[in-house]
Order: sequence, then C-alpha cells, then structure tokens
Amino acid sequence: MAKAKPAPAYNPTTTYINIDGNAATAIPVTESFWPEVMAGTREIGGWLMTAFPQAEDWANWERHPKGEEILIMLKGAMTLILDEGSTRREVALNEGESTIVPRNTWHTGKVRIPGTLLAVTFGEGTDHRPL
Repeated sequence: MAKAKPAPAYNPTTTYINIDGNAATAIPVTESFWPEVMAGTREIGGWLMTAFPQAEDWANWERHPKGEEILIMLKGAMTLILDEGSTRREVALNEGESTIVPRNTWHTGKVRIPGTLLAVTFGEGTDHRPL
C-alpha cells in the first residue's frame, strides 16, 4: 500500500482553509478574494479558517448569520465589541486567548497591541456594515 504524501505547509494569512463536511481545501488569497466575498460573488461553503494581521482597528462591523465564529489571538491584544441589540459588550482578547462570537451578532475589533488573529468562521452569508 502506497504511503500518502504529506500536505504542503500553508501560511494562514495568504492561504485560507475551507472546511466543508469532512474535506479541507486550501484557497489561495488573491487581491480579488475579499472583494468577491464581500460582494457575494464568491461563496465559501462550510467553515473558513484564516489568520489576519491586526495592525489597526477594524473598519466595519460584521456578522455571521449561519454560524458562530471562533477567534483566537495568536499574538498581540485587541478588544472585540459585540453589538447585542440594546447593549454593547466588550471582550478583551490577549495573546493566547479565544472567544466564540454568537451566531448573527454584529462585532468589530479595536487593536490594543498589533498582532495576529486566527478566525474559524462559518462564512456563508457573512454581512458587513460601516462603523
């Protein structure tokens, strides 16, 4: 029986992983990737795992109506702001800490110490709105 070849290593800031059912597929991130996702012309099925450099505050709010989002602060620190309708709640994320953003909750982030944030998101139907 032939031995399976090991998968290549990926940089999670330039190649995202789409986890759909029991399959994981690498998606190279091109200049058109996020504009297509934001415009709804590129659909992501299942879960998307990605890492983002966090150098400045987020420019918008986002929400994921079809699933929760897991955020892990790999390096640095930020404050996540959750818009829960009549109230806003702040969650401090320090290096090595994580949180789960509830489904359909608008959220944005304020950087305290620049770093890298790992996100695992059920991305289908993701909405954005300006701050």
